[in-house]
Amino acid sequence: MNTDASLGKGSAGIRFGVFVGQANKEWPQIRDEFLLAEDLGFDHAWVVDHFVNTDGPPSDPCHEAWTLLAALAVSTTRIRLGVLVSSNTFRHPALLLKEAVTVDHVSGGRVILGMGTGWHGEEHRRYGFELPEPRERVDRFEEAVQIVHSLMSQERTSFPGRHYQLDDAPLEPRPLQQPRIPILIAAHRPRMLRLAARYADVWDTFPAIPGTATEGVEDQIKRRVELLDAECRRVGRDPAEIRRSTWTGGDVAGSEARFLDFVGRHRALGFTDFSIGLPREDDRPMLRRIAAGLMPSLRKEENPPA
Repeated sequence: MNTDASLGKGSAGIRFGVFVGQANKEWPQIRDEFLLAEDLGFDHAWVVDHFVNTDGPPSDPCHEAWTLLAALAVSTTRIRLGVLVSSNTFRHPALLLKEAVTVDHVSGGRVILGMGTGWHGEEHRRYGFELPEPRERVDRFEEAVQIVHSLMSQERTSFPGRHYQLDDAPLEPRPLQQPRIPILIAAHRPRMLRLAARYADVWDTFPAIPGTATEGVEDQIKRRVELLDAECRRVGRDPAEIRRSTWTGGDVAGSEARFLDFVGRHRALGFTDFSIGLPREDDRPMLRRIAAGLMPSLRKEENPPA
């Protein structure tokens, strides 16, 4: 059982992840890809919170994220796992946390709770989920993360919010991970960065890409880092308490040079967690080389022997 969340980037070093996803895949393939990530020594692996394939035809199969994660928790033994990230528009925050705590117990304390506002308009339209305007989405998200924080830090929570209400709500069972399940917040714009500075154990961002949650983001990643650090200092929090996560596509696993460039550029900005999309079958021999050689070397450079 993992009872040490190892949240601070100073104590846990760098970590590597695989963005597996589940769109257009059947259960055996998803399970095998998570087992591959675990066998290769990756630190964490991720599914997405979508009901359709947002990168392909909406008729493609796509399993629901949190029930899938529970099955993956049983199938794996070591790797951390999570949803990158859960859409706040799909679940009440108390329900989301109950799901996360359940997976935390099933996994023996390996879940990471990824949270975001929600963004994919066509998906919301198809399934009848409300997708408010950006300002209200962030309003709702702020209440949601306050509720999640309170439920994991207090015995009972009452919350008279505008969008969510709790009345003397307990959280039982408690998470296995202490002091709490790590909260990962996807934040790319100033107001969300302010919320990440207050509540996140892990902050996730990635470059502005059309057709994704970062479409239209004006600030480059370096500027986002500066904004997060400034807000941490403003609220009296050490910026080093927050791990910094980013990800890129599977093409980075096509060569050692590409992988080193991806990690090096973002490590220079203070990032601690580096995830790549699972590459195509013909690139997986190189992925094995990266996992067996480069990842251990980079970890040693980050944490030299005393």
